[in-house]
Amino acid sequence: MLPLLPLSLAVAALYTGPVSAEPAKTGTEAAQLPAVELVGRTESGAYHAAEAAGAKTDLALRELPQSVRIVTRQAIDDLGATKLDDVLDYVGGVSRQNSFGGLWDNIAIRGLPGNENTGMATLLNGFSSNRGFNAPRDLAGVERIEFLKGTAAALYGSSEPGGTLNIVSKRPRWSAAHSVEAYLGSYGLRRGALDSTGPIGENLAYRLNLAVEDRDSFRDHISAKREVLAPAFSWRLGQATQLDYVGELLRHASPLDRGVVAVDNRLGAISRDRFLGEPADGEVTVKNQTHQLILSHEWNADWRSRFGLSYRETSMEGFSTEATALRPDKTTLTRQRRFRDYGSEDAALQAELQGHLKTGAIEHEVLLGLESFRFRMDSVMRRVNPTATQAYAIDIQNPVYGQAQPLPLPNTDTLERQRNTALYLQDAVKLAPEWRLVAGLRFDDYRQSLHNRIKDSTARQQPSSSSPRVGLSWLPTTQWTVYANAGRSFRPNVGSDFASQGFEPETGRALELGSKWESADRRIGATAAFFDIRKRNVLTADPVNAGFSVAAGEIRSRGLEFDLAGQLSANWRLNASLVLNDVEITQDNSLEVGGRLLNVPKVNGSVLAVYESALANGQRFSIGGGFTHMGARLGQARTQAEAKAGTPAFELPAYTTAKLVTYWRIQPKLRLTLDIDNLFDTHYYTSSYSRLWVAPGTARSATVGLQAKF
Repeated sequence: MLPLLPLSLAVAALYTGPVSAEPAKTGTEAAQLPAVELVGRTESGAYHAAEAAGAKTDLALRELPQSVRIVTRQAIDDLGATKLDDVLDYVGGVSRQNSFGGLWDNIAIRGLPGNENTGMATLLNGFSSNRGFNAPRDLAGVERIEFLKGTAAALYGSSEPGGTLNIVSKRPRWSAAHSVEAYLGSYGLRRGALDSTGPIGENLAYRLNLAVEDRDSFRDHISAKREVLAPAFSWRLGQATQLDYVGELLRHASPLDRGVVAVDNRLGAISRDRFLGEPADGEVTVKNQTHQLILSHEWNADWRSRFGLSYRETSMEGFSTEATALRPDKTTLTRQRRFRDYGSEDAALQAELQGHLKTGAIEHEVLLGLESFRFRMDSVMRRVNPTATQAYAIDIQNPVYGQAQPLPLPNTDTLERQRNTALYLQDAVKLAPEWRLVAGLRFDDYRQSLHNRIKDSTARQQPSSSSPRVGLSWLPTTQWTVYANAGRSFRPNVGSDFASQGFEPETGRALELGSKWESADRRIGATAAFFDIRKRNVLTADPVNAGFSVAAGEIRSRGLEFDLAGQLSANWRLNASLVLNDVEITQDNSLEVGGRLLNVPKVNGSVLAVYESALANGQRFSIGGGFTHMGARLGQARTQAEAKAGTPAFELPAYTTAKLVTYWRIQPKLRLTLDIDNLFDTHYYTSSYSRLWVAPGTARSATVGLQAKF
């Protein structure tokens, strides 16, 4: 591993475009609503955003021929969200996937998950942030979250055709503002946070976000600790040149918790709080550090350039005890003890030239970009299945901890290297006052090697790919848009086949037809879309060589989705979504053809409504609530043999949860908040990998917070 880079010399960066807390308010809006704070929890801000940095265009979202859902800082604050998982239920078409025992974030967008060992396609300020092993995302240093639905491969390369997630960091401000926050809550929650920004001289500004959290859990023997440090600097080198730095250091430590087991396909046979691992294993520690550095220059009113560097390190280390089988007596659970020591380094470069030009009466916004990265990951795992005389088992009805722990033996020792260089081009064209065309194309030259140190063998692959996309928007009025787009994606398959050869990469084709509406004052926006996605070369069992895989599977995802967010009036904010999604396996050598994918519901939806006003004495308050609904989901992959034999599928039941959010501003710079999650204490299950690894949803919890600005 490379040594920790000092913050001042960090190499990493990228352009995200100007990020403001909220759009400027004019007219009656300014008269009715107070100004939005620069730091800390916001008030009277917006749920509806006008643009997305991840789209890499100056086109307003209403003109963009693509569905984009943005969770603004106001929505994050209203939800009382401190981690990415807290907002997922309020974005249509998002479903949770295997979270690696609670040690990372993993979702599917439009029913299509990413690699089970690296998670979904995720960007941090436009650079890939899902290579390696990443702790659950903390939101202390986050300005907003952009869900770019559909394929984004024409801009970002390797990704899922269902969608890509872009996290936008908070940036320095040129006026001083400071905030401290303290929270206490159910199950021993204790959290403190600092957000401070301002100028350091005439040409340098800073922002510093800190967070420290310590919490127990409704789950027995589970607790979590995390520390976050997120500094940022902006340095004006000249009238048209600026250098920006964004950094993040995060440490997360908690036991790996695979959840509960299902007995006879039935959940609830044991309490949702029962831990089936071994407390003596202690914590698994995940450390992430990210450094981003960008130099931007405005050449003239029409052209600008950006040069960015990114450097990331991730590591994961610790012991765990995980279920392997439920014996015929239906109470004895056999377990496997594992030790993991993973570490990765990721360095990336991005250079872009963006500008406006005309060809006759047609206006173009052209983007030309070059991107390259080098990634290295060391993976060491030791594990052991105890013999019958050393049965490392546990009674799920009456667990007894503290058994003699077997010493894990070498199982995996690999060194993976990835190299990629890509060239991409995008043209956003104003064909006429009411027509927009966005076309893009990216070429990727990808190389990967996976060296097995135990077998002393190396598998290599060098798949090159071109990823085109095209979209057309029609703006019949100043408020309505009708659009269509089509694009292709790819994602390299990790590993090797029976002949130690690399797999062909997954390829996707995505089609989308939709309509957008925006209110005349641009404070409310809605999107309705139909999508049809096909994915090929999905890994499936090798029909000839048992225990190996081939790239021959296919998946189809179709659906309808609706998103609405905005300021309904001076007092009311609303966020709502509804999605119908049909995902099925259309070709596979082992899994049921026509069957569903893990953890993907056919229907999910949510509503969040917040009322904000003032008392007679001038104190402000808000009260709101929301509910989320998640339909039934497949809980374990069903094989063709099981389907033929009539074996019932294992499903996670549908659930609906509610939450309450409120604040009271006691003084102009001091306010009190109360958030209650799972208000009616619903018993539910968020995701599953198999009948043996099922993650239960959090029990009812309350959090009281105090925020002060100075």
